[in-house]
Amino acid sequence: MRTILYCRVSDAHQTIEHQVTQARDAGFLFDDVLADSGVSGVTTKLAERPQGRRLFDLLRRGDVLIVRWVDRLGRDYQDVSDNLREFMRRGVIVKTIIHGMVFDGSTTNPMEMAVRDALIGFMAATAQAQAEATKAAQRAGIEYAKAKQDRYRGRKPSYSREQFEAARIMLSNTGVSAVAKATGLSRQTVDRIKRDPAGAESALAAWNA
Repeated sequence: MRTILYCRVSDAHQTIEHQVTQARDAGFLFDDVLADSGVSGVTTKLAERPQGRRLFDLLRRGDVLIVRWVDRLGRDYQDVSDNLREFMRRGVIVKTIIHGMVFDGSTTNPMEMAVRDALIGFMAATAQAQAEATKAAQRAGIEYAKAKQDRYRGRKPSYSREQFEAARIMLSNTGVSAVAKATGLSRQTVDRIKRDPAGAESALAAWNA
């Protein structure tokens, strides 16, 4: 049995190293790291990514797959849910760093399987809703930045797209201090994201437009 950490980053403002550090800080131990960089999570299916494709070749019953969040496992609801269900059929255990979710493909308990399968659909839908909200906010922020391109853009954000998304997800049920520790951001930065997520998104878009 082996434990694999799978990472995906889509732009230069994100780093594989941060996701590896985040996993270790959360107490995860793993044998291997597979990472796809420069790959858009909203346009590229998991099976179409070089290292994502390797997961299907490597993972067997009893193996553990660690990901930052379920959105790492597909580009949309259908892709995420299909991939999670395929891993469950293979007997793989999928764990998320954010919120500590566990999808146990090795269980044979009917009740546990039913709860797990219902949760897969819900979490895949949540991941797509978050992706759609992010794309809409990015479009709005970019248009705003273009319209105001001759004006001062403000201070460059001290957080990456990945850190912003992780903080936004965790803030739904995690305190500011804990989120700051998990993401590597200052408490003040996390507090600003919590108080004004739209403003934080616009700042990212203005500098990346």
